[in-house]
Amino acid sequence: MKEKKVLGGREKVKVAVVQVAPVFMDKEKTIEKACKLIGEAGKNGAELIVFSEAFIPGYPAFYTGGFESKPSEWAPYMVALQDNSVVIGSQDTAILGEAAREADAYVVIGCNELDERPGSRTIYNSLLFIDRKGKVMGRHRKLMPTYTERTYWGSGDGSDLKVFDTDIGRIGGLICGENAMILTKAALMQQGEEFHIVVWPGAWRGHGQSHLLEPVTDSEEEGCLLHSIARAYAADSQAFVLSCSGILGPNDFPERWQHLRESHHTNYSYAVGGSVIVDPSGRYIAKPILGKETILYADCYAHHIKVAKAIFDCLGHYTRWDVVQIHVNTEPRNPEIKITEKPNLDLPISELRRISEEFEISMDKLEAIIEQISNSKSP
Repeated sequence: MKEKKVLGGREKVKVAVVQVAPVFMDKEKTIEKACKLIGEAGKNGAELIVFSEAFIPGYPAFYTGGFESKPSEWAPYMVALQDNSVVIGSQDTAILGEAAREADAYVVIGCNELDERPGSRTIYNSLLFIDRKGKVMGRHRKLMPTYTERTYWGSGDGSDLKVFDTDIGRIGGLICGENAMILTKAALMQQGEEFHIVVWPGAWRGHGQSHLLEPVTDSEEEGCLLHSIARAYAADSQAFVLSCSGILGPNDFPERWQHLRESHHTNYSYAVGGSVIVDPSGRYIAKPILGKETILYADCYAHHIKVAKAIFDCLGHYTRWDVVQIHVNTEPRNPEIKITEKPNLDLPISELRRISEEFEISMDKLEAIIEQISNSKSP
């Protein structure tokens, strides 16, 4: 039997949460920026490096346009989003993988992911998981885009609701509002997470005066919902939580999109950062930093998980499988397309005679059977 180890048998793992702005709606420059930051964090000893929601090439739903928008504004934006989204297994992920390999670190990065199925142009809000050898371990697509996000993203499914077993521990992650979906959280917790990744487009207070989402300016005083969720998740799962919030300023918009930045349909005011790192007891080991680009670092110790598990073990003594269970549908949502072709029944006369003699069927009856099959509809 394989020995059970916490954090892959490591005493501690150094982690990094990268709170920086993308080059908005520019995939190539954003990937280039990400690779430099992966290198920087790796040189500083980080073995797990996390970026914010939809980091590549930026969170599109800051722009809230839709059917009420001018086509001259909306259409170029939607085309650019497709052109700047990531296809997993492409050169984009190869470049990120090489950066992870050189840094000798695991990388979890948010991206707009273009569906790889031929003919589909649907985009998903995805978390990309890359191992320290530069290979894509997997992805997770957001199950339910929130509100205006549905203008941009399709819905994921349960096929990628999984935790990755690595040499530094078991790594899972959810995107934004998924971290408030009770059963979805339970599905990951029950897979034995030791690092849980949380990503957001910023940090906000709900129900503001001028916008539904207004920026947090003093997170501990104003009680940002996002931080409460991250701390609760850590305590519930007895895992380390790396919560990465997006940041974006006026200088992060290329010239092409300056007009969009000034549009009344665009609100990125709450993209102020506010990333945190939380220990398995729900306490900050890296407190929120607001309003500036930075990399948060923390040492995560195996004994912190062990102590938390001694009190509340969500997979052991502090649960009741006989009372409450959940079912996860891991079937992909993509439709299966089956095309059944009719058999080729245009047989030579010699073959018909052979079949007639072998099965003792008259030629007339055999020809009638073949004609009936040929005229029938395929299932």
